[in-house]
Amino acid sequence: MTYNWDLMLRLLHEVQKPGSEHFTPRHYADEHAVAMEDAGLPMPNLDSLKAEAQNYESLLFEGGFIASRPEEQGGNGENFVLTERGVRLLNMLEGGGGDATFRQRLDEKGEAALVPEVFDGVATG
Repeated sequence: MTYNWDLMLRLLHEVQKPGSEHFTPRHYADEHAVAMEDAGLPMPNLDSLKAEAQNYESLLFEGGFIASRPEEQGGNGENFVLTERGVRLLNMLEGGGGDATFRQRLDEKGEAALVPEVFDGVATG
């Protein structure tokens, strides 16, 4: 199993947006699918993509990549900020050091790629 790193990157970018808007991964999956189609890529199965985005939200939160946004920053219990680990993942996926290389290293770890200890090893190794 490998992750949809482009969708993951989209979610991480949405987390970075300031303000008190709710984090809506299913909506972001819709937008991601439209962007893929606009780029000439095949339209993915929307239901699967939405479910995947919803799962990624939980994975990112439980893995310490994102944290609840503090109230003084517009937090409402339904939005997030990137943690230090989340910033490292964002940088890796954006190409800090060659995104294909980092994505490949993460893919080699399979489902375990986002387990905090495994990810931290890949990010620092």
